[in-house]
Amino acid sequence: MIKSMILDIFGGAWPMIVIFTIILSSIRIAYLIINKEKFVLYKELSYLLFIIYLLSLFYIVTFQDDNYGTSNLIPFKEIFRYNINSKLFFKNIIGNILLYMPFGLFVTAYLDVRKIFPIFILTFISSLSIEIVQSVIGRVFDVDDIILNLLGGTIGAIIYIFLDKIRDKLPRALNKEWFMNLIIIILLLLAILYFTNFTAYFDRIINNG
Repeated sequence: MIKSMILDIFGGAWPMIVIFTIILSSIRIAYLIINKEKFVLYKELSYLLFIIYLLSLFYIVTFQDDNYGTSNLIPFKEIFRYNINSKLFFKNIIGNILLYMPFGLFVTAYLDVRKIFPIFILTFISSLSIEIVQSVIGRVFDVDDIILNLLGGTIGAIIYIFLDKIRDKLPRALNKEWFMNLIIIILLLLAILYFTNFTAYFDRIINNG
């Protein structure tokens, strides 16, 4: 279900993502060249992925998320309304948590902090601004979405802090720039294979061979 949701997002948002990726990447590369700064692959790709994530988030909350109805100002009212085994529970509850986990992870990494509170505040500002804008453009304000987003952002921050502690305990060679570049390339390749039909294509070749 997660795979289909992500593919649905990129299916509608890909023109915006491609245009912004090309423009911002060219500006960033020009900046590095003109200012003679070092190009660090894993950092640049991380920044780019965060921008793509923000664009996808914008697409979800303005075009894809059809939350029309009555605004909810009572905490946990909508959260407890869904059956835990239903698709709506996964989409509206788990989905809102997962939606903001990358936000907490990326922002924690960018700010290089090891405390939850700053990420909690930034997540709150981001989620609150989305809910306010949604109410202005004819959608609804839901305080439960803010609660779930805060939970997701906090989980993302905790994941980064945990991974960073593990990284500090790794051998020095595994903390080198080349190793981080290798890791992010592998993760991107795995993501591409997972979200495309490459694996099915190779299976057909093997079976037909």
